[in-house]
Amino acid sequence: MFLSVFDLFKIGIGPSSSHTMGPMIAAGLFLDEVASGSWPRPSGKSVSRLRAHLYGSLALTGVGHATDRAIALGLDGAHPSHIEPGEMAYRLDQIRKTGRVKPVGNVDNVFDLQADVFFH
Repeated sequence: MFLSVFDLFKIGIGPSSSHTMGPMIAAGLFLDEVASGSWPRPSGKSVSRLRAHLYGSLALTGVGHATDRAIALGLDGAHPSHIEPGEMAYRLDQIRKTGRVKPVGNVDNVFDLQADVFFH
């Protein structure tokens, strides 16, 4: 099996890919589950507010490594391989101003970047 250096190292948003790319992708996968109805919730209930709970190294160094912002962008529908740095700043500003994430193809949800990310 052939592995390229690009299989091992990904160029993405920083400063730490494990604290930004992984959480952003995980947030997007969560959105997919909510949209498909496979995420468990009480019958007849819909999702209107999102919160993220971080543990371990994500909680201990998350703010300095931009994990909170990566999660917000992921919940807003961003993916690390498709977002430009200038777009990240604009989208984060919109999330902060509106208190909502609005992923394309999903309903928008309340998400306060300051209040809805918990560092345990």
